[in-house]
Amino acid sequence: MFGFGQKQRPLLGIDIGSTAIKLVELAPCSASGPEHCRVEALALEPLPAHTLVEKKIAEVSQVGEAVATALRRSKSKTKRAAVAVAGSAVITKVLSLSAELSDAEMEAQIQLEADQYVPYPLEEVNLDFDVIGPTQGSAGMVDVLLAASRQENVDDRVAALELAGLTVEIVDIESNAVENACGVLLAASESGADRLTAVVDIGATTTTLHVLRAGQNIYAREQSFGGQQLLEEVQRRAGIGRDEALSQLLTTPLPQSLQTEVLGPFQDALARQLARALQFFYSTSAYSQVDEVLLTGSVTQVPALAHPLAERLALPVRIADPFAEMALSADLDPKLLQQGRNTMLVAVGLAMRRFR
Repeated sequence: MFGFGQKQRPLLGIDIGSTAIKLVELAPCSASGPEHCRVEALALEPLPAHTLVEKKIAEVSQVGEAVATALRRSKSKTKRAAVAVAGSAVITKVLSLSAELSDAEMEAQIQLEADQYVPYPLEEVNLDFDVIGPTQGSAGMVDVLLAASRQENVDDRVAALELAGLTVEIVDIESNAVENACGVLLAASESGADRLTAVVDIGATTTTLHVLRAGQNIYAREQSFGGQQLLEEVQRRAGIGRDEALSQLLTTPLPQSLQTEVLGPFQDALARQLARALQFFYSTSAYSQVDEVLLTGSVTQVPALAHPLAERLALPVRIADPFAEMALSADLDPKLLQQGRNTMLVAVGLAMRRFR
């Protein structure tokens, strides 16, 4: 299901968000590793309202049409794709198994043990596994990551991409994609064995907190809060449509009335949500402070969002730009690149499965 071990051939990373399809294709531009790659193709295609409900696809045909449009506008010829399901739709478990088992024996053992951890009939589930490495303190044993999700979560995404003429070779987990993309971002900044980075993906209706320790994802949690609330408040106050409201929010500088009456309260609410999510992480872990907060998602296009949050959270906050350390194809649309780069973290992480 999750395509563990597949890499190197051209691959599209396609993030099916609640309001838009994000498409990225990466190509190697040197032999030194995935951190030295080129953004080859890019697309950002809006989705009709209510196409996704709570991260589940409600209208497969509409998603398929949007993916087809994104593919056409990207001008990519690649037909292999990687897509992701939300972490809340996936059950993961690390098992410790004998290192002497063959792949077939390990698969059979995992099928037997999966019943203990998956609360659904196995015939209704897609599952996969990957050997992580030796089990600490247990000679002759290896840690194996088991990942499982209801078939409907996977099948709808596969069906939508197939409608666009694509072949889905990898169905990943959003948290894994975030980790992949952040590997490049964090490699270019200060690092350390105990450095904690909070990655906050602010979607239209859901905000997801990922906590990475030395670049490895150790925690993920979703909250029902997103940028749609900000957009709807602008629409309500000004009595205007969605597109005009979005245009006003992206104006630099923002009109003073929007800044004080709408954006300020939204920033306060967002800061409270993030503080609450971080506090929950601290209460369930051995940590009491993250070192940095990275923001991603369409709401980060709103001017001057990061600085007020940094003041409210008393933490360093910056906007995650997954293209910052990458080369850019000359064929990319500069306007699209400017509009979409802060929203492409998951799509970039999926596209990086070509290298990992």
